[in-house]
Amino acid sequence: MSNYKHIFFDLDHTLWDFKTNSRLTLSEIFVEFGIADLSGTDEEDFIETYERYNHKMWDDYRNGRMSKETLRYERFRQSLFHLGVRDIALINQIADFYVDTSPIKTALFPGTIEVLTELRSKYVMHIITNGFEEIQTIKLNRSGLSGFFDEVITSEQAGSKKPHPAIFEYSLKRANAKVKESLMVGDNQQVDIGGAKKVGMDGVFFNPEKEETVINPTFEVSELKQMLTFL
Repeated sequence: MSNYKHIFFDLDHTLWDFKTNSRLTLSEIFVEFGIADLSGTDEEDFIETYERYNHKMWDDYRNGRMSKETLRYERFRQSLFHLGVRDIALINQIADFYVDTSPIKTALFPGTIEVLTELRSKYVMHIITNGFEEIQTIKLNRSGLSGFFDEVITSEQAGSKKPHPAIFEYSLKRANAKVKESLMVGDNQQVDIGGAKKVGMDGVFFNPEKEETVINPTFEVSELKQMLTFL
């Protein structure tokens, strides 16, 4: 067993398979709301267009350039406007459908439950997430993850978003954890690992896409189960 006592996990793209769950929901939207007839585009183009706008706007939200409420609707307004759909009432209905439906999807990364079950006997575990509080709670409950974590810290609670040091400091205080006894696990080099490093916390870069490493993490894994070799 390592010298760590607390493990802090990111949720989306690390445990909860955001891309899979989001794409399942977007596929439902494409059929349910007749996007093909409205736009003349196919499902893959619709999904890729939405993902492109969503990625940019999440970056704006994380950096304080966009509010939560604006993000919720504007990502669909801009992506559907791009595809020629101009019905604002319909677009807002689609945005609400996405927020209501996506969190109840339950796809997790391979090995998530097995790894958390193994680690639970050795460590105190927590979540640190920039995701919307009410949505993250649904995800944790629906996917069977909530029972693994002592503290679930959201950026809304902390008043600060990763990678800002304040959310990590807030999380350590909430968990009554010392920084040198704590480990951050996340998929985003800048947001999760870089943010943790700013307060002196070690990090595990979860890198299933095997992207080039630009921040030197304490550990790097492409599969969650690989953490069991050092924890």
